[in-house]
Amino acid sequence: MTRMQRVVLEGLIGGTLSSVLSGVLLCAAGGRQAGSPYAAINAISHWLWKDRAFRRNARSLRYTGTGYLIHHLASTFWATSHAAVRKPRSAAHAPAAIAGGLATSAVACFVDYRLTPHRLQPGFEQRLTRPALTGVYLAFGVGIAVGAWLLSPPPRPVSGTRQTSPRNRKG
Repeated sequence: MTRMQRVVLEGLIGGTLSSVLSGVLLCAAGGRQAGSPYAAINAISHWLWKDRAFRRNARSLRYTGTGYLIHHLASTFWATSHAAVRKPRSAAHAPAAIAGGLATSAVACFVDYRLTPHRLQPGFEQRLTRPALTGVYLAFGVGIAVGAWLLSPPPRPVSGTRQTSPRNRKG
């Protein structure tokens, strides 16, 4: 697999995982805090439907569908960006993969709320508390990490150790 193919595949897998995991938290927190599991995802669609999206609680293709599509595309963008800048073996160990995914999530959060104009911010911050947003971004980072870890080549053995295959063992 070429580097570009790995980046694209990791972006799609990590993006999907991060979108689904953070989407589950958006629905759970929306149900608890806004009275509807769809409220936080609907709010994302404010990119298209303006302030009406912040008040919409019911499930609909117009608000929920477009909100989740925007969320999924943004998740895929960040997962692909993560894959493009990391070294191929940097996520071979789970702790390193999690650190990289959470770092990407932190950058995404900073960009979302410090560098992005209000009109293009995620929108779910209008329906959820800061602790809930923290959980959403943590889940987002874990999804990116798992995608990176799944597609990383296996870790190299420590130099000086000999790997034996099961066929060569005596017993």
